[in-house]
Amino acid sequence: MTIWVDADACPKAVREILFRAAERAQVPLTLIANQPIPTPPSRIIRAIQVAGGFDVADEEIARRVEPGDLVITSDIPLAAAVVDKGGTALSPRGESFTAANVRARLNMRDFLDTMRASGIHTGGPPALSQTDRREFANALDRYLAKVI
Repeated sequence: MTIWVDADACPKAVREILFRAAERAQVPLTLIANQPIPTPPSRIIRAIQVAGGFDVADEEIARRVEPGDLVITSDIPLAAAVVDKGGTALSPRGESFTAANVRARLNMRDFLDTMRASGIHTGGPPALSQTDRREFANALDRYLAKVI
């Protein structure tokens, strides 16, 4: 099992939680981004920098993920690809994407994207709160306790 992180948009606070959890559980953690992402010195934590471009990091994660892997992402199309390949996707806010909910989330994302393209301002997500961080840490701990 590997934890993959869509690191371009992953908040630093979430990355710090992931670093601690990976070391504690001794689970390989790989951050993929199109920019350099600092990581602590570790034999199980690494970062891969991919070429710049739209969805390049997402495509690299989707290519590498295997059944049983965990992917941290807020990107719904990537989450859908992960679930399709037998992996688990978890958002930085602690929301688990599953076969039961990812298609509905993808449809809503596409709908909002269409609205934005027509000039309607739909707003973005709120800033990551302490509650969000706690929810993520709890969801990650539950997942790791289940698979390790």
